[in-house]
Amino acid sequence: MTQLEPLASVRLLGGLLTLRLIRNPGAAFSQGQRFTYVFAIAGILVLSFVIIKLVPRIGHPAWAVAIGLLCAGVAGNLTDRLFRPPGVLRGHVIDFLELPHWPIFNIADMCITAAAIMIMFLSIVKGISITGQRHPRPGRGDSGDDDNHDRSTIARG
Repeated sequence: MTQLEPLASVRLLGGLLTLRLIRNPGAAFSQGQRFTYVFAIAGILVLSFVIIKLVPRIGHPAWAVAIGLLCAGVAGNLTDRLFRPPGVLRGHVIDFLELPHWPIFNIADMCITAAAIMIMFLSIVKGISITGQRHPRPGRGDSGDDDNHDRSTIARG
């Protein structure tokens, strides 16, 4: 098979992964199908905010990966919204990956999910801000892995 057909699925890895083509006009779980243009505009705003406000502040390699994944995912789904039928700002996102007992998704969705997990892990678990500055984790008097906890953040640089 050279391409996926909407009514034909391809089972891989003993059924663990199925390739099944759908065109999704909505968001996750096909919610908001009548508001495709809202998702397109939100994507434009989110991507603009991230590139203009967050990218210049990145001061830690893991944050660069997380923000890169976020931008890739949002841009991927936004590309579908802008250039796929039925038209600009109304395009349907192509989803094609299906796991058992899970909604069909795409690689852009994987990037957004991985970015969200990384951002939460870096912020909450590791206490690292986007600038690379370490903050004390709740319930602890120290700043985690930073052995310079007795100096101010200004002195640490």
